Amino acid sequence: MSLTVQALILGLIAAFGTFDYQMGTLYIFRPITLGPLVGLLFNDLHTGLVVGANLELFFMGAVSIGGYLPPDVIVGSVLGTAFAISTKQGAEVALALAMPIALLSLAIGNLFDIIGIFSLRWADKGAKESNISKIKWTHRFIGFLTIFRRFILVFLAYRLGVDSMKVVLESVPQFVITGLGAAAGLLPALGFAMLMKMVIKKELIPFFFIGFVFSAFLKMSTLGIAILGVCYVLVTFGFLRNNTKHATSPDLLSNEVLEEVEDDDF
Repeated sequence: MSLTVQALILGLIAAFGTFDYQMGTLYIFRPITLGPLVGLLFNDLHTGLVVGANLELFFMGAVSIGGYLPPDVIVGSVLGTAFAISTKQGAEVALALAMPIALLSLAIGNLFDIIGIFSLRWADKGAKESNISKIKWTHRFIGFLTIFRRFILVFLAYRLGVDSMKVVLESVPQFVITGLGAAAGLLPALGFAMLMKMVIKKELIPFFFIGFVFSAFLKMSTLGIAILGVCYVLVTFGFLRNNTKHATSPDLLSNEVLEEVEDDDF
């Protein structure tokens, strides 16, 4: 398969990920999905799965909340996985390249959004004229800009950059690659930290350290800690017991109340 065809298919994979929200939020835009698709393209599903899983941990906290715009997970995941497989350098290269690429795509996306803002005037005009067709075509145009941006970025970056990337990586000393591997090991922790910053509460902090003790000192696997957490939730919140209470149950009424009820019966 030629380099141009590979770049074209990679662009289509990025475009496919852009359709996630239009298809009912199936999370097809996440690295855990896009990585294996890129791996299938290069006949290396195993590396695609490994790189996709690592990038998923890395980008776990990259979600849009309020006015925060996260890095472009789609472009970063597709190109990061593609370069990792094509250069045969592994997940550390993907993790090192994914964030810069994702941030660059976000910056270019902000420029494209300026065009989208001006196109909203068509929608406003259509609303004044009660012309639903203009409003629909405005949304389609903005969606097309997003798809086109990601497609052309992935296509051009891979088509023009893969050979240069190979030369650069081959010229880099081995100790630098080793250092990138060590740094890549910290990036998933950074992703978790970004996620915890959004959801952590002081009531949950003790459980975080309990899980840390289980993992670091007792050598318990993540799956085992997760099972313990689920069991704790089931017991604490009473999912395993019958919570139905009757107002007339003797354990809920004092003797005096029962006597009053008996007196009323007479």
